[in-house]
Amino acid sequence: MGAPQKVADLGMLTGQLMRAIQEELFEKLAEQGHPTVRPRHGSVLAFLGPDGARATDISARSGQHKQIVGTIVDELVGLGYVTREPDPDDRRAKRVVPTETGLDEITKARAILAAIEHRHAQTLGVRSFAAFKTKLQEITRNQLNWRQSGPDEPAA
Repeated sequence: MGAPQKVADLGMLTGQLMRAIQEELFEKLAEQGHPTVRPRHGSVLAFLGPDGARATDISARSGQHKQIVGTIVDELVGLGYVTREPDPDDRRAKRVVPTETGLDEITKARAILAAIEHRHAQTLGVRSFAAFKTKLQEITRNQLNWRQSGPDEPAA
């Protein structure tokens, strides 16, 4: 008889989940015509709509430092996924705007992610999966606010 299996901690579980989702997502994106896109590019592409966004807004929404977002935008410009264009609301600012290739990747990535979620909803049951996502969002929000709670208090 072996030792009882220990349940992995939250960090291990969420890290494994993220890596497994990224592996499937980026393998399928490569099959669908986007072999050069990498997981790090998702921290920009996931936050773009057709009209684009300022790098500072992408940084705030993604939680990435502005310098990292700038580096990733440079890579995506080089790969042909985005351009930098003047912001119509502020001539001093630039917007990161997806190209046709970028929009194709964004559309395909969202469809792949929706299919992954659908598969899990079918496995767990739609209501159970929805409850899981709700609780995971609560945990994530609480974790993001960890500094605002006391040492033994749950985050608000």
